Amino acid sequence: MTTRIFVPRDAAARAVGADKVAAAIAETARQQGLAVELVRTGSRGLFWLETLVEVEIDGRRIGFGPVAAADVASLFAKGLPTAAHPLCVGAPEEIPFLKRQTRITFARCGIVDPLSLADWRAHGGGRGLERARKLGPAATIEEVTKSGLRGRGGAGFPTGIKWKTVADAAADRKYIVCNADEGDSGTFADRMLLEGDPFALIEGMAIAGFAVGARKGYVYVRSEYPDAIRVFGEAVRIAEREGVLGAKAGFDIELRVGAGAYVCGEETSLLESLEGKRGQVRAKPPLPAHKGLFGKPTVINNLVSLATVPAVLADGGDAYAALGMGRSRGTMPIQVAGNVRHGGLFEAAFGLTLGEIVEGIGGGTRSGRPVRAVQVGGPLGAYFPRSLFDTPFDYEAFAARDGLIGHGGVVVFDDTVDMARQARFALEFCSIESCGKCTPCRIGSVRGTETMDRIIRGERVEANLALVEDLCQTLKFGSLCALGGFTPYPVMSAIRHFPEDFRPRLQAAAE
Repeated sequence: MTTRIFVPRDAAARAVGADKVAAAIAETARQQGLAVELVRTGSRGLFWLETLVEVEIDGRRIGFGPVAAADVASLFAKGLPTAAHPLCVGAPEEIPFLKRQTRITFARCGIVDPLSLADWRAHGGGRGLERARKLGPAATIEEVTKSGLRGRGGAGFPTGIKWKTVADAAADRKYIVCNADEGDSGTFADRMLLEGDPFALIEGMAIAGFAVGARKGYVYVRSEYPDAIRVFGEAVRIAEREGVLGAKAGFDIELRVGAGAYVCGEETSLLESLEGKRGQVRAKPPLPAHKGLFGKPTVINNLVSLATVPAVLADGGDAYAALGMGRSRGTMPIQVAGNVRHGGLFEAAFGLTLGEIVEGIGGGTRSGRPVRAVQVGGPLGAYFPRSLFDTPFDYEAFAARDGLIGHGGVVVFDDTVDMARQARFALEFCSIESCGKCTPCRIGSVRGTETMDRIIRGERVEANLALVEDLCQTLKFGSLCALGGFTPYPVMSAIRHFPEDFRPRLQAAAE
């Protein structure tokens, strides 16, 4: 009897030696004459346990982790690994970090072979597209609208409304564009899906194409994701070969690789880059839904949004809308990173408080020191102090406290962080990544960085803080896109919530 052993091929697992672990298992099994089938999966997202090796015993998976190549000999010392081994963590689904989740978008990640259509179908793949074709385009859009699904890239715009706008547009060609230009610090949901369940995205884009009348889709991925590019590219070729994509399916997908400019995460800059131009922001209107890629009506959605659509169609919009709170319906892949004990991906319905995420799920800091600040929403997200840990993870709740959810990244800092330098980093980041098209972002961020340097040196602190605030107002209301418009969030939240990191400079200068 052949025993299946699962080892992740996700980039995070490979970074800590998963390939060496897989090779050691294969060699050990060969030497011992064990009948083993080695299956390379995506990651379940429990990064502190990587490499997480799972062994199928009596039809049930048992996990072992974190496993290094040097541990393989002891794992197989008595034949196949058993639950008695010190690295055994039991059934992965029973680990509290996984057990508390509501996995919908990431239901197959870490479970299936990402390049096996048979695995994909065995775990529900294709049901959403099949139901969409039975419902028809208009009813498919209605299901997506009913679900309350909003853009998971940060803007939170209702997906169904965007689709209906494109569907209603009269044009000889329309396009579906997937924004997988995941550039926010502390985020990795797009990468995990591309590497762990690429057919979910393919199915979601096919549904979108069917719903709005588009026959061509593009996936835009940053060049820093070589593993994701390789896996998704192979998945597209498999889908074409098996008729899931191509002439028979009535929809094609093309993978495009960007050079890594942060501003290309903004939808119009991304479209410019797709067209072979320099990635610069377009003035809006016209919106991409009216005049997008190559001047044609275009649905441009974040990867997580599109990968969620198959589940919405398969189980119905009402089932998805039953999860969440307020206008934030369904689930969100929360990516916990930074100085945290249990970093990884946690998919849950909207409504968990920030404190529950950081302390209950993340387990506090890895350093063991007190949590001082948490940045949510990438490098342009606000810094929240412990006093705001009661904030529910919800678009409107964060906006009410001058924050944003963004792509769902949560980065934790302990009490050694210098918030004045974090504020400076945000301004410098903006100055480096600005496309240069609008003056507030191009010039304001540079002047802001220089002014923060003066504050850090203790020069005219109060006057310079006032100048930074004035610059932030100009950036917020004068920039063409969210790169300049959101830079004030980390800067002003650091000044507002952590004034003690700025005022000591004032006292030092006075002395």
